[in-house]
Amino acid sequence: MNRKELQQLASVRLKEAEVLLRNGFPDGAYYIAGYAAECAIKACISRSTDRHEFPDKKRALASHAHNLGELIGVAELKTELTSAEKTDPKFSQYWGIVRDWSEQSRYERLTVQQAEALINALRDGKHGVMRWLKQYW
Repeated sequence: MNRKELQQLASVRLKEAEVLLRNGFPDGAYYIAGYAAECAIKACISRSTDRHEFPDKKRALASHAHNLGELIGVAELKTELTSAEKTDPKFSQYWGIVRDWSEQSRYERLTVQQAEALINALRDGKHGVMRWLKQYW
């Protein structure tokens, strides 16, 4: 999968999450919204990969994780994230919501409020996590 495909998939997954939420499936909406964030971060990782570069094994393996905080590290965006959190308290709040997502949520029952909070944290046009990630993908 290439960077462009990951960008497109991030957008599609967020739209799918919104549809699931509107149709009464907050569990699935939450789960899929988290994958939107994961795809966006992985697009950031792929941006920093040279076309004909032989991949560093440790970085390649770390890129296949699902922990969003760890993936930010693999994308080498920790400094930028810390700076954004310091200058934008709303973004910091949103990142806290997004960072707490886990692939294990597929086994959880979640509320409409939890799904809405995650989707809003991602899609807010001024302070949202997707807006921030798009700067680096």
